[in-house]
Amino acid sequence: MAEKTIHYRSDKAKSKVLHAAARLFLEKGYTETTLRELSLVSGVNYGSLTFAFRNKENILSELVGFVLDGQFEFTEKLLSGKTDDKILFYATETTLQLYMAESSEHIRELYSLSYSQQASSDIIYNKITKKLSEIFKEQYPNFTQGEFYEKELASAGIMRNYMTRPCGIYFTMDRKVRAFLENTFLLYEIPREKIEEAIKFVSQFDFKELANQVIENMLSYLESKT
Repeated sequence: MAEKTIHYRSDKAKSKVLHAAARLFLEKGYTETTLRELSLVSGVNYGSLTFAFRNKENILSELVGFVLDGQFEFTEKLLSGKTDDKILFYATETTLQLYMAESSEHIRELYSLSYSQQASSDIIYNKITKKLSEIFKEQYPNFTQGEFYEKELASAGIMRNYMTRPCGIYFTMDRKVRAFLENTFLLYEIPREKIEEAIKFVSQFDFKELANQVIENMLSYLESKT
């Protein structure tokens, strides 16, 4: 029997929807998940759910914010005591994102749609622009936020293309990571020796396991709020 629905009147109810969405998007995909199903699984009244979120895109955009914040926080903890080099932080965080997208086709779909849809892409561009201004301010001390935003539009295109193209027998994850870091860092005019240092640095981590941890951390966090 379905759980009795509740009206959308609290942050707790909001978290119920987001937790149900994260679970369903991961299990069956964004496209195959309906708002009716989200209402049923979350226990939040359908009318209240649609009044609050309006559509799936807005639910996805909220989840994107959680995922990005989770990636940044996870990477900071991972590198604590190892390095405070911002270039190596960027290499680690973006490599983690590539591995997360590679972990399942449903996650790949979520990333692809996140970069395509207006609400979620705005969150990605704005959050990462802020991060880029911290990471690359030494390379571009006189850049405005707008100029970093323009750089992010370019690097986001690189990221999206590498995330949405699955690995294969010839295009392995090692090759994908190297190609991504080489092309992205060239965009930011990072010296070749620093690029090689970053590629070597990220090779020490088990990103497949780390990607799973980030996803589980997000689910656990949302569940704790329900």
